[in-house]
Amino acid sequence: MKTILVTGGTGFLGSNLCRRLVDDGHKVICMDNNYTGRTTNIGALVGCPNFRFIRHDICEPFGMDEHLDQIYNLACPASPPAYQGKHSIATTKTCVFGAVNMLELAKTHRATILQSSTSEVYGEPLVHPQTENYRGNVNPIGIRACYDEGKRCAESLFFDYCRHEGVDIKVIRIFNTYGPNMDPNDGRVVSNFICQALKGEDITIYGNGSQTRSFCYVDDLIEAMVRMMNSRKGFTGPVNTGNPGEFTVRELAEKVIALTGSHSKIVYKPLPADDPTQRRPDIALAKAELGWEPHIRLDEGLQKTIAYFRREIAAPAAAAE
Repeated sequence: MKTILVTGGTGFLGSNLCRRLVDDGHKVICMDNNYTGRTTNIGALVGCPNFRFIRHDICEPFGMDEHLDQIYNLACPASPPAYQGKHSIATTKTCVFGAVNMLELAKTHRATILQSSTSEVYGEPLVHPQTENYRGNVNPIGIRACYDEGKRCAESLFFDYCRHEGVDIKVIRIFNTYGPNMDPNDGRVVSNFICQALKGEDITIYGNGSQTRSFCYVDDLIEAMVRMMNSRKGFTGPVNTGNPGEFTVRELAEKVIALTGSHSKIVYKPLPADDPTQRRPDIALAKAELGWEPHIRLDEGLQKTIAYFRREIAAPAAAAE
């Protein structure tokens, strides 16, 4: 049994990771300030003897008496409406100050620490698919920069702490991920499309729908995280984690309409600034080092996610009645 800290633990990925680690028999400490996370995501874990929740903002230093074996640093707003709006400054602070505080904690405890970086470090890629040695094409002053550049700075901090402070680091770059525990108001394309379809609203595509994304179901992504954390000593990454299957945004909308049985119509609006037109991971390194590749196909993952959102949308209506 390991004692493991998960920051951002009430968020979409964090809550799924906490569940997996508890199921694996570890002692899990979930930390979040609930800026964009939701305690309902960890409701099933509350009361478990090997799980506890601490409300704390990782931008503030944190000390812990009990020994930590591993730290998963997932804390950061990842919803475009959040980091492109009123939480933009908080996003940069979380990426930078939060990374320093968690790296110091890892140094003190001699814990292995994993950074959840992102495909957004590649910006509007000029190389396709993206490999880990591609340095990216990011607008440092655009509306996405707080997230893109924040994550790039966090990676820099992680590797400097590894080189100069001897901290055992692991870095993954997460591509588009979806599944249960997403917030219905998250603002990402999968949750947007499913919620609009289930409510019978128009499905909003920004741009002409020809831009591509690669969608990885959350259980596959969590498996990659766990394997990376427990990978061989000295293997730091960064490692791309995502599904190399590539779909246009319009194809995704059409799949959601078909799987929900919705009569929603597709409408088009202008593409936001700096929105990437192509995004697909090269996962050769993940295959070689982690023995990992995703197994859940898009249709299967969407069906599970649709079932989750049906319950989410139905719950407030039932409570109102």
